[in-house]
Amino acid sequence: MNKNKTVTQRFFPKELSWLAFNERVLQEAADENNPIIERFRFLGIYSNNMDEFYRVRVADVRRKIIILMNNDEQEAAEKNQLLMTQIQQKIIKLTDEFDIIYQKLVNQLAQHNIQLIDHHQVNDDQIHWLKNFFQNKVLRHITPILIEKKVNLVARLNDSATYYYLAIHRDDKQTKYATIEIPTDKMSRFIILPPLSKEKKYKKIILLEDVIQLFIEDIFLGFVKFDSIEAHSFKMTRDSEYSINEDIAESYVEKMSDSMKQRLIAEPVRVIYDGNMPEEMVKSLKRHLKHSSYDNLVAAGKVRNVKDFIKFPNIGRSNLENKPIEALTNQQFAAYNTVFEAIQQQDILLNYPYHRFLHFTEFVRQAAFDPHVKHIRITLYRIAKNSRVVSSLIDAVDNGKMVTVVMELRARFDEEANIEWARTMTDAGIRVVFGNPSFKIHTKIFVVSREEKSKMVNYAHIGTGNFHESTAKIYTDFSLFTKDQNITKEVLSIFDLIQLPYRQQKFEHLLVSPLNSKSSILALIDNEITHAQSGNKADILFKVNNLVDHDIIEKLYQASQSGVIIRGIIRGMCSLRPKIKGLSDNISIISVVDRFLEHSRVMCFYNNGDKKVYISSADWMKRNMEDRIEVSCPIYDQKLIKIITNLLEIHFKDTLKARVIDKDQVNSYVKRGNRKNLRSQNETYHYLKHLEKANYEQNQNRL
Repeated sequence: MNKNKTVTQRFFPKELSWLAFNERVLQEAADENNPIIERFRFLGIYSNNMDEFYRVRVADVRRKIIILMNNDEQEAAEKNQLLMTQIQQKIIKLTDEFDIIYQKLVNQLAQHNIQLIDHHQVNDDQIHWLKNFFQNKVLRHITPILIEKKVNLVARLNDSATYYYLAIHRDDKQTKYATIEIPTDKMSRFIILPPLSKEKKYKKIILLEDVIQLFIEDIFLGFVKFDSIEAHSFKMTRDSEYSINEDIAESYVEKMSDSMKQRLIAEPVRVIYDGNMPEEMVKSLKRHLKHSSYDNLVAAGKVRNVKDFIKFPNIGRSNLENKPIEALTNQQFAAYNTVFEAIQQQDILLNYPYHRFLHFTEFVRQAAFDPHVKHIRITLYRIAKNSRVVSSLIDAVDNGKMVTVVMELRARFDEEANIEWARTMTDAGIRVVFGNPSFKIHTKIFVVSREEKSKMVNYAHIGTGNFHESTAKIYTDFSLFTKDQNITKEVLSIFDLIQLPYRQQKFEHLLVSPLNSKSSILALIDNEITHAQSGNKADILFKVNNLVDHDIIEKLYQASQSGVIIRGIIRGMCSLRPKIKGLSDNISIISVVDRFLEHSRVMCFYNNGDKKVYISSADWMKRNMEDRIEVSCPIYDQKLIKIITNLLEIHFKDTLKARVIDKDQVNSYVKRGNRKNLRSQNETYHYLKHLEKANYEQNQNRL
């Protein structure tokens, strides 16, 4: 195998690859084929992604630099400093692009008779209405922080919020400073102004921070003397890392609660501020936020915390946003009275959000009151705010059934919610297990043990996505429903692995991290290499969110050099560098970013014609292979194998939303050539709709 190339030549830095992914999100905001409101919402998604990038990726690089310098490991520190410089340069470029796109969208929105205005553009009538709105709806939520020496500003700020930094000027006194939080957690950021008779043509929206800017002086009247007050927006992002106290006297929930408090006061890794902020105010802000040379200070447009734009309102015509799709009813479930009867006939595969998530919640609901059901087991990673899944689990306990929930408290940024859910379920009588603190429980499994003819029969669900009613409407994921006893027996063993990790478990069908996932994937790739070297057809088709595991990448390089044809669909990070002569000639990677978040993970190995296909909860990352409990499930039904491979092939026919992931990740769109326009997510829906229609007609003919 060609090992002559340097690490940089062989592996694209994952942090820069992540930024390339977010650039694809920004491309969606710029894409005029998307409805205008959806384009604003993509700006919100981009901004939310960037916040997470700083909390996790940038914070990690920053920690490495500090630790390496403290340990006098100069060469390694310099490599990470170079990476940090590259990150900062890319972000500056993206920030400039963002500001251009944002202003363009504001202008284009006006062409649809909707104006997004700021505090400079309001007239006297609007000021009168807004003053009343401010005094009666907004002011109650505002408490300034007057910055003095004893105020620890870093500890006081919330990194999910936007703030104004205020310079309070007096001609005869030194300038004082204060901060005000924009209370978007208490009210909508988007204030829709009432129409004026002379301007009925336009509907107008003003942002909450602009309303506050209009009446900023009213907040301080009678409390602070001033001649003028200057206000500019800023936002701070903290390091998301936390440590868990190993005191055995503390419960796991208490440890996690303490760890979350650590995050609340963690050091800032980014400050992004209004580029019009005067230099003296910038210096003051840096001083009070204890900004170091390793941190990122970014000057940008005045609108901060654009993640709220995910909820940008449509106050115009319905065609300004995506038309909702009507989720499909699976005809196998529809043909039988109970989910158990349906699963008894054959394995069932659903693809969300094209199929109804109701099929899964109905599975849980029926299991909750079916008198034959004795035990329900489930792993939970992220949970919807008003979860029907949890409600049904509580109902099951009320019906006298044993319910075991494996709850992962460390689902990033959902930790606090999961702690509360764990307490709610424990109080209801559910047996809540927190698993092994050494491994995150990321697998998506559900098992119902049902007594049938004096025997215990297990029904299982294995999926690629969370049991979350909200994300099931916007994330693409596969769900397999099966009573195959080879599969269900091993799914039960995973619950034993979680609860009794000292017991040795053997898996012959499932690929389970951290036990055998990576070794099995490497062996499956080796098998294709053997077929290629024997002169037989050999190919690999896969879809993951991220590919950064170096062992898997090296094995794919080896397969490419042996003649295996490899095609991948990767939404996010990709450290593999395709189409490098002598290294990865036979590897092609695309990325699809569209209205739904591509989230399903699939592996297809040709295996000399006897295809091996798996759906998985795991990405091809070191953490998923070695530091988490994950499951990849084989698909044995040949009809389902054909459906999955057909769906993957649809992605490679995309001529509108697919980008080529090349060795430099420049995000070029796939060239259309002589092919027709095809949008893979739309085509996927039509393909599945056609299948369900055919299944419906087949069921009708049986009657």
